[in-house]
Amino acid sequence: MTDSTTPTIVLVHGAFADASGFAGVIAELTGTGHQVVAPPNPLRGLAGDAAAVRAVAAAIEGPVVLVGHSYGGAVITQASDGLDNVVGLVYLAAFSPDMGESCASVQAPFPPSMLADTVRPTSYDAPGAVGGPDLYIDRAGFHQTFCADLPDDLARLMNLTHRPLAAAAFTEEATAAGWRARPCWYQIARQDNAIAPQAQRFMAERMGATTEEIDGSHTAFIAQPARAAQFIRDALEKL
Repeated sequence: MTDSTTPTIVLVHGAFADASGFAGVIAELTGTGHQVVAPPNPLRGLAGDAAAVRAVAAAIEGPVVLVGHSYGGAVITQASDGLDNVVGLVYLAAFSPDMGESCASVQAPFPPSMLADTVRPTSYDAPGAVGGPDLYIDRAGFHQTFCADLPDDLARLMNLTHRPLAAAAFTEEATAAGWRARPCWYQIARQDNAIAPQAQRFMAERMGATTEEIDGSHTAFIAQPARAAQFIRDALEKL
């Protein structure tokens, strides 16, 4: 069970998704007595999205561990800078840009993922963003690109309800890198079709993260929630 010194786990979802994807992980973590918060990520721009998550984390009494999936990793990287109660960062197949990098630029040196061929811009500007379109994943390519190891019925539901990412968020440069001052953990998805595994290994190594590789898609944490939850618990035990 938790006590006043046990970190609260803040789960931050990424693009094309919402916090409901963490349902299995939340069940696993709360089942072992951990306090969990899973706030909405606006997906409108890195600075604004990080500010939203930062406000949630700052309002929590006691230590916090931020967990980010996909674009959510970039958000926790930016949000954690200067927050004294954030004691660790956990990345699940996630971006961890350095200052001056964007999600787009940090993966540019590596083989393009399937997402590069299946992402589609809207014909209109993204509401609430600084300018430019929203990005969706092509309906026909969603399952294989985003969640290839999930059953058809769940993938179809996620496809029909997936949330857009403002294109500006994908190219916005980070102005802070909280991982430079905190212990980090990174779970690499070997069959990820959205972020190249080679890019994930580079980011994990650069951070000096404690690393685990999992056979799974970009949403391996949904297909294997017990494994993802145990990875998070292992991180907490080492703080």
